Amino acid sequence: MTPLEFQHIAVTIPPQPGIYKYFDAGDQLLYVGKAKHLRKRVSSYFTKTFTNYKTHELVQRIARIEFTIVNSEQDAFLLENSLIKEYQPRFNINLKDDKTYPYIVIKNEPFPRVFFTRKKISDGSEYLGPYTSVKKVRELLEFIKQTIQLRNCSLNLTENNIKKGKFKVCLEYHLGNCKGPCEGLQTTEDYNENLLQLKNLLKGNLAPVIRHFKDEMKIYAGSLAFEKAGQIKKKIDFLENYQAKSVVANARGGNMDVFSIVKAPLTDQPKGLASSQEKDTAYVNYLMVRNGTIIQTQTNKVEIHLNESTEEILRFSVAQLRTTFNSDAPEIVVPFMIEYPQPGIKITVPKSGDKKKLLELSQTNVNYFIEELKNKERLKLNIKSPGQFKLLQQLQSDLQLPDLPVHIECFDNSNFQGSYPVSAMVCFKNGEPSKKDYRHFNVRSVKGINDFATMKEVVYRRYKRVLDENGPFPQLVIIDGGKGQLSAAMDAIQELKASGNSTFVGLAKNEEEVFFTGDKDSLKLSYNSDSLKLIRRIRDEVHHFGISFHRNKRSKGTFKNELEEISGIGKSTADLLLREFRSVKNIREKKLEELTTVIGKMKAIIVYNHFKK
Repeated sequence: MTPLEFQHIAVTIPPQPGIYKYFDAGDQLLYVGKAKHLRKRVSSYFTKTFTNYKTHELVQRIARIEFTIVNSEQDAFLLENSLIKEYQPRFNINLKDDKTYPYIVIKNEPFPRVFFTRKKISDGSEYLGPYTSVKKVRELLEFIKQTIQLRNCSLNLTENNIKKGKFKVCLEYHLGNCKGPCEGLQTTEDYNENLLQLKNLLKGNLAPVIRHFKDEMKIYAGSLAFEKAGQIKKKIDFLENYQAKSVVANARGGNMDVFSIVKAPLTDQPKGLASSQEKDTAYVNYLMVRNGTIIQTQTNKVEIHLNESTEEILRFSVAQLRTTFNSDAPEIVVPFMIEYPQPGIKITVPKSGDKKKLLELSQTNVNYFIEELKNKERLKLNIKSPGQFKLLQQLQSDLQLPDLPVHIECFDNSNFQGSYPVSAMVCFKNGEPSKKDYRHFNVRSVKGINDFATMKEVVYRRYKRVLDENGPFPQLVIIDGGKGQLSAAMDAIQELKASGNSTFVGLAKNEEEVFFTGDKDSLKLSYNSDSLKLIRRIRDEVHHFGISFHRNKRSKGTFKNELEEISGIGKSTADLLLREFRSVKNIREKKLEELTTVIGKMKAIIVYNHFKK
């Protein structure tokens, strides 16, 4: 639409507050905006000279304009955000957030169940959340199970079914995790009181929950039911311990939402982070604070299309994130003043105190998010999912590694009754097997069973070649064995003068303890930790790879070699003996006459005398 064409419709644009929608010739929605005065705002697009290419491109594409008049600027603000979220027009700010967040649902049924879900449906149930982490939701549900007695069965507990005695209490009742509403042992009022405590707990409001249990403990103690009072005391201790672990800014801090923003021009972004050359990017962090406790945190990437100001981006992100997370906090803490036309909402730009510290914490989170994106690009991580990256971060944290372990190698030795020793090395990159980098080693310098000397040889050969070819060292090297094997590997590294290039750890075969060079005590990771699961996976892979190599080597005639090494005995004679007697052990035990019947007297004497010696 040209300025001349616009002049013909300008007088038809209402001077009231509202939202405007721009469509292209194909009737595709290009942009949604709000205005206190629609005529002035829309006219500005066609009367100003824009230096910004993207805005100029938008105006050139406009073929049709629609308006919606509303009663106030607040209504325009809310409607604009709703339409952008629903239609995601091409030229609007785009909050890049395509996740499906989990909820905790209180089911609409008699004696409501409480469980995890990703689907929010209109069935009359109450949905608490959403939450930014599935792990956090599962931790909360486990915490609820430890403190509040709610049923987890799927029985249809209608009043009629309970009266008919259709159900019997299960193991959960006898364990003290349920009060037995299925047999009428718990009233609806008592169950609803438990649900109230659950809601307080999920909102970070632990004080009334603890107070409720203290009152209950006094009642049991007063009636001399000391065992039950002791069980309630354990729950109180559990809650207070949980509260101590929470991130508390100020116990009297109340409810607020804290936001910080970093606007990154395309030239300052990590390579590959912008989705096209037409988009700048901003990063917004959100801290949900309830009763002085941070109960949720989220950082989002925001794509910018029309060179919007930082204030516009933050205002849009605040509205979208508060809607997504169903926030009703009466106060918003931001680094600079924004226009937020919603009555009853206080906008705070703190200069000092606890709110300033919260804002600084939010800023730390958004900076960390950007740095992690840069690290992923810098290390050229081809990681398929954020979960893999988090797993490597967890391993780095648990083992206190100086660098993210995107390249891991693991060594293992294998032999058969001391004969034919071999070694294997497997390589994992970005948390996944890199099979083209696997290596086998035929041990050259070691005779008999000497696991330490074998490990030293293969580690020396592996990293001498890496040095000779100027190849990359792994961030982490796992030696399958205890302190002895680890020490032997480090002897090889010191001889190569390659110390400091990698972190070497030993993995004890039985206890799955992790040993570090020079440490007296081992590190014991949690049995079900993700870090130990990854280490086990790598260990199992090197076992399989090494054993397969050893088996193949034996099957290709390793046993025959002992017969063929006898002077005067060739391959055909060795094959004949093995076909008849099945193994070298059986041949060794045979009498001269038995050997003679198979290979003749002269050769039988040679074989017989060899084994007698």
